[in-house]
Amino acid sequence: MHPISRRAFAIYTGAATLGLAHAQTTFPSKPVILVVPYAPGGPTDAMARTLATALKPKLGDKEPVLVENKAGAGANIGAEYVARAEPDGHTIMFGTSAPLAINVSLYQKIGYDPVSSFTPIIYLGYLPNVLVVHPSLPVRNVQELIAYGKAHPRKLSFASSGSGASSHLAGVQFNQRAGTDFQHVPYKGTGPALNDLLGGQVSMAFTDVLTALPHIKAGKLRVLGVTTAARSRSLPDVPTVMEQGVPDYDVSVFFGIVGPAGMPRDVVQKLNTAFVGILQQPEVRQRLEAQGLAISNEQKPEQLGAFIQSEVKKWREVVRISGARAD
Repeated sequence: MHPISRRAFAIYTGAATLGLAHAQTTFPSKPVILVVPYAPGGPTDAMARTLATALKPKLGDKEPVLVENKAGAGANIGAEYVARAEPDGHTIMFGTSAPLAINVSLYQKIGYDPVSSFTPIIYLGYLPNVLVVHPSLPVRNVQELIAYGKAHPRKLSFASSGSGASSHLAGVQFNQRAGTDFQHVPYKGTGPALNDLLGGQVSMAFTDVLTALPHIKAGKLRVLGVTTAARSRSLPDVPTVMEQGVPDYDVSVFFGIVGPAGMPRDVVQKLNTAFVGILQQPEVRQRLEAQGLAISNEQKPEQLGAFIQSEVKKWREVVRISGARAD
């Protein structure tokens, strides 16, 4: 190489190194906004606030980390807001199955794509669901439920928090995998659905373990199975639906952190490293697990990206079978 060329190359590489170091040390340069696409008060919001509190010191403790709730349209408003934000890492989303996998098939029009509109940062984990029935139903396990349902066609019903919600699609997939014909009864939220199940107006529900657990312990609901591939830490003695003979049945609400498409790689890595560190803190893990989260071991950005693509494909077929649509 010519001496001048060597000198120019050295200046270029030195500048590039300084530029990268500058990018790494100056992020964050303003408050980091963690968008929750749901209203305050639910389990998603609680988990997000746990993470936000622990995130600030991991990013240098110079800039605040703020939770901003942008609810509406089944989480589409918050997701679209993040998709359109500046891709500098200062606006990120605590995403769930709805905006990151289901809504693209459920809604006629949405202003983002779950794969191309976001930069994956970390797959946090999932909230296990459980299949619960009213105690008056004379069944003790999943196979007894299937047999009873087939002996009494179209007599049993399952409640959901709304048409197209994961609690609805879980029932659709169960019918598909088990050959049953349980009737769907949609409600406007988990609370009303659970109230009618507790009152015996509906037969069963596929709901999250955190919501169901107090009623299971009180004997007001009977749990038949866990809907995820692995058993729940909250109910370790309860077998999964798959263990009880329903093939390929794995339903949960998953959680991941994403930012707008086109985020700088070093910023993604800094955020990923921060979140990985948070999830290794015993007190944070305990709090998140108490809030229902089953923490994932697949925490690389590309693992979340691949998982989102697989979930989009899975739920597209389930939504098609359900016939559910939302505007």
